Amino acid sequence: MIRFLIPVVLLLIGLAGGIAAGFLLASDRAPDVVDIDEHADDASDDHSGDEAQVDSEDEQIIPASDGFEYVRLNNQFIVPIVRNSTVRSLVVISLTIEVPLGLNEAVFDHEPRLRDTFLRVMFAHANAGGFDGSFTEAAAMAPLREGLREAAAGVLGPVVRDVLIVDITRQDA
Repeated sequence: MIRFLIPVVLLLIGLAGGIAAGFLLASDRAPDVVDIDEHADDASDDHSGDEAQVDSEDEQIIPASDGFEYVRLNNQFIVPIVRNSTVRSLVVISLTIEVPLGLNEAVFDHEPRLRDTFLRVMFAHANAGGFDGSFTEAAAMAPLREGLREAAAGVLGPVVRDVLIVDITRQDA
């Protein structure tokens, strides 16, 4: 009897913890559009092209010399590869978004929505077999790169120059 009770209790504790974390980390607002004009005036005054800046909460921002900066998203994306109703492998991806100088806060303000749209693109790519075989070949990665770029532009608008895949790993089960 106790053999069956322990997994049920652990499942309930995990479920309660996940729900509590969801409520605590939920954002009260979900803006849809970035106000480009608000940030454009600040871009030329706040940053020089050669400085590197690290904000609190481990946000890594590395301004580029050509008027763009790279905003690395704080957490990795984990995409399960499901075959025959079983998780066969996991793909772990780290992304960086290239935006004009001064718009890094806009990226972090929209990060939950960005993460959601990026995961949708990655799940669709996984379900289409995009992470099977030699998934790191340029031809195999092109649809994923384009999908991520379009998804970011859908959330942030035309300020997104590119979405860079900085790390990608597949772990087979």
